[in-house]
Amino acid sequence: MRMGVISDTHASGLNDIAPVILDTLSNVDLIVHAGDFTRISVLEGLRLMCPLKAVCGNMDSGNIKEVLTQRELFTFGGKRIGLTHGSGAPWGITHRVIKMFEDTHDLDIIIYGHSHKANREMIGKTLLFNPGSARDSFGLIDIDGGIRAEIINI
Repeated sequence: MRMGVISDTHASGLNDIAPVILDTLSNVDLIVHAGDFTRISVLEGLRLMCPLKAVCGNMDSGNIKEVLTQRELFTFGGKRIGLTHGSGAPWGITHRVIKMFEDTHDLDIIIYGHSHKANREMIGKTLLFNPGSARDSFGLIDIDGGIRAEIINI
């Protein structure tokens, strides 16, 4: 099973997202967006492409914040996943993101955004994954018993 992971699109519509991202997302089982759509048209467009898990970000419009939460928990391919946008300065963001999920044990993956800096690291048994800003990069996560995660630079 394959997840396409994006964040920080800061787009007015799907046409503002790089074609390579949209092409890739059209061939995944699930799209995950870690916030900062900025416009609801992007959220609605992604929902039409594929099943979508998403959270709101600090730059999202009020109508997005009305329909999306700041934190989401879901299971995909048998793996427990936490999703949030993140907050604050880029330094120390992984620790703040982990703290957001401290009440939830045994997460296999935590996906976040906000910093615009792609990151893939293991902390304990949990993969922390930030696809970076969709202007520069996006991510793919394959789950087939194990987890393979890659960041693709545009």
